[in-house]
Amino acid sequence: MTDAQMGLVVATPAIIVMAVTLYRMGVLQKGGVIAAILMSLAIAVMLFVEQ
Repeated sequence: MTDAQMGLVVATPAIIVMAVTLYRMGVLQKGGVIAAILMSLAIAVMLFVEQ
């Protein structure tokens, strides 16, 4: 596993946790959380496969 792939493995869950935390704090709406999670997963998968 390359350094870039390791970064994706670490960063993607951090983004998801942050989105859920912001939702619980009332900063994000449910649609924003879903969009953030789906987009971060899509980007991570695409970049992981390209590496």
